[in-house]
Amino acid sequence: MKTQFAAIDRRRFLRGAAGFALALPCFESFAGLANSANKPAKKRFASFYMPDGVPMPLKEDPAFQDWSWFPHGQGKDYQLTKCLEPLEPLRDEMTVLAGLSHPAVENVHGHSNGDQFLTGADTGGSGDYKNSISLDQVFAEQVGEQTRVRSLVMSTDGGTGAPRGAQTMSYNRKGRPIPAEHKPKRIFDLLFAKSGEDAAKKLAMSNSALDLLMDDARSLKKRLSTSDQETLDEYLQSVRDTEVRVEKAKHWIDTPFTAPNVDHLQLEITPDDPRDYLRTMYELIYLAFRTDTTRVATYQIGREGGVGISNHLSRAVGFKLAHHLSHQTKDPGGWKNFGIYCRFLSEEFGRFAEKLEATPEPGEDGNMLDNTLLFFGSASSAFHLSRNYPLMLVGGKKMGFEHGHYLNFSGAGAYRGGWAPGDPEPWKMDSSYEDLPLSNLYVTLLQRLGVQTGRFAGSTGTLAGV
Repeated sequence: MKTQFAAIDRRRFLRGAAGFALALPCFESFAGLANSANKPAKKRFASFYMPDGVPMPLKEDPAFQDWSWFPHGQGKDYQLTKCLEPLEPLRDEMTVLAGLSHPAVENVHGHSNGDQFLTGADTGGSGDYKNSISLDQVFAEQVGEQTRVRSLVMSTDGGTGAPRGAQTMSYNRKGRPIPAEHKPKRIFDLLFAKSGEDAAKKLAMSNSALDLLMDDARSLKKRLSTSDQETLDEYLQSVRDTEVRVEKAKHWIDTPFTAPNVDHLQLEITPDDPRDYLRTMYELIYLAFRTDTTRVATYQIGREGGVGISNHLSRAVGFKLAHHLSHQTKDPGGWKNFGIYCRFLSEEFGRFAEKLEATPEPGEDGNMLDNTLLFFGSASSAFHLSRNYPLMLVGGKKMGFEHGHYLNFSGAGAYRGGWAPGDPEPWKMDSSYEDLPLSNLYVTLLQRLGVQTGRFAGSTGTLAGV
C-alpha cells in the first residue's frame, strides 16, 4: 500500500532525512487544527489467545483452592486464585467469564480449535475444512481505513500454520488465514512509514531509528505546550526502550527449537529471553495504539498442541515445554506447575493493560484503557475440553462495559473441573451443562465497538451482564 505522505499532517509524524517517518501520539497543542472536538472517540480492540487450556483441578483436590484458573465465588463477590491474582489491580476494569463456547465444535479436541476461536466456524475435527471471518476483521472492516495499518496480526510462531493448527487468530471475509507477524523488528518497522529508496536500508543499519529522527523531534518540541513536551519525551523514551527490547528479542526468535530430544543442550537461553519477547510484543501493540497506527490487534501467544517456538515460553518460569505442563497435571505438583505458567501469562497481560490505564487518552478525559477493549482467552479449558472457555474482558468502560464481575453462565456456583487418574479425558466426557454461544458475546462486543450487526457466526442473540 502506497502511503501519500504529502497528505499526512506533519503533526502526526517525525520525519527523517532518509525518507521515513515515525508515527506520533496526538498532541493537545494541535487539537484545534485537527478539530478533534468534533470527532467521535476512538475505539480499539485487541484479542489474545493462550493455548492448551488452563488448570482446573477437581474440588476435592488440594490444589483447587490456589490453582484453579477460574475464580471462586460469583458476581461481584469472587476471589481470584493464584493463576489470575496478578490482575487484582485491574479488578474494576475486568470481567471473568465462564460457561461460553462455540457449540459447533464443542466435541472437537482442543488442539484443533484455535482456528475458530474468533470465527465461531464449524471447522470440525477432521475432513473438509472451511473457516469464516474473524471478529477482529469485522471490526477492521469498519475502522481499518482510518489508520495506516488496517489491523496488526501477530503470533509467537508466525505465519498461518495449517488447518486445525493455526498460527494466526485472524481470518478474512473468505475465511482465509491472515499471516501473523512474529519478528519484533518487522513489527517495529511497521510503525515507520518508509517512502525513500534508501529508507529501509538505512533504518536496518541504524542502531536506533530515533537517532535518525532527532532533528525533527527537536524542531517539533519547540512548537508544543509544556504538557505535550512531556508527552513527547515520554513517548520517545518508550520507543527507545522498545528498540532495546526488540534487539534482545532477536536472540529468542532466531534460536532454533526444532529438536526436542536435544532440548537439554540449548543452554544459551535464559528465563529472561521469553519474558522479554512477550513484553516486547505487548509493547509494540501499545505503541501502535498510542500512535493510532492501528485500532485492531490480535496476538496468538501460542499454537495448540505444543508446536513451535511458543512451546518454550514456559522457560520464563523455569519449565522447558509449556504444552507438557497441561499433560503433567496428574503428577505430584502438576496443577501448581501449570498454574505458575498461567500466572506468568496473567502478569504480562496485566502489565500491558495497566500501561494503557496509566496513559491519558489524548484530547479526552480518562485513559487509553477506557477506549480499548481487551479480550483474553482460550478455546479449551480442562485438558483440551472445547467447552467452558476461560475468558476475560478488560477495559472499554467508555463503550459501556460494566466490570468487576465473575459471570459464570453455567449457573451460580457451578464448577466444571478437570480430571483424576482413571477418568477419560474431559473432551471425551458428556457435559451436564449447556454452554451459551460465545458468538452471543461477539455480537455484543461488535455492537459496543460501533459495528451495526445483530448476528455473528452461530449467535442466537446478545449477551446480558457485560
